[in-house]
Amino acid sequence: MKVLWVAGFLAVLFTTAPARAEETPGCAVPAYLLATESALPKVASAIKTRKRLEILVVGSGSSALPGADGVGMSYPARTEAALREALAGVTVGIKTDLRPKKTAAEAAQNFGQIIEKLPPDQKPDLVIWQTGTVDAIRGVDPDDFRAALDTGIEALQKAGPEVLLMNLQYNPRMETMLSVGPYNDTIRVVGQQHEVPIFDRFSIMRHWNDAGDFDLFGSVHGYGMAKRVHDCIGRALAAMIVEASRVNPAELRIQR
Repeated sequence: MKVLWVAGFLAVLFTTAPARAEETPGCAVPAYLLATESALPKVASAIKTRKRLEILVVGSGSSALPGADGVGMSYPARTEAALREALAGVTVGIKTDLRPKKTAAEAAQNFGQIIEKLPPDQKPDLVIWQTGTVDAIRGVDPDDFRAALDTGIEALQKAGPEVLLMNLQYNPRMETMLSVGPYNDTIRVVGQQHEVPIFDRFSIMRHWNDAGDFDLFGSVHGYGMAKRVHDCIGRALAAMIVEASRVNPAELRIQR
């Protein structure tokens, strides 16, 4: 019963339940939450040499929004828009491969083959793997979760692209129902082991909640709020990708 309740609540968090209009939040992110020691040299080369950056987001249901404008307002699309704005003269394309209700092990099946079968002009320079929520809901053993992350990252890197991990979304009500710490800790450890950046969505959203930018404790969240959260996630994710690439956007503008 607990698993069903939590799954239903996560669906409500980013769907079309009615809510009152709210002011657009600032949703600033502390610099330390976007800093990373793990660089993305292939992303940097794609930006500076090819002037073209291809990204694939592998995610779950929380990577999407419903409705006619859902695709354009989801965080992958908002990340693409923010990167295009930041990286002058660079063509940016972000595609999604959504695998709802899949654990890390289930989502990672055939990762390498999927990348290898893509035409050369569609192969991603970077794969953003958003994971952990379904494993936490199902109570997957953290050691099995870690093994799945290892397998997935190794398959992706062998196929060519660099990898960036994104952890669970934050909600204070969910935190009382699930033990999310072991999964976030595992993502952090595996990221360090493989030297891949980690977008700490959990801590970023918790910061916004604590700062009053969003009220994530409420039992009902409207579509307008969901769009604002996705927009803020997208802009923060774009900032981290630029940070990890070690590219100076100002230099790109000068070169134009």
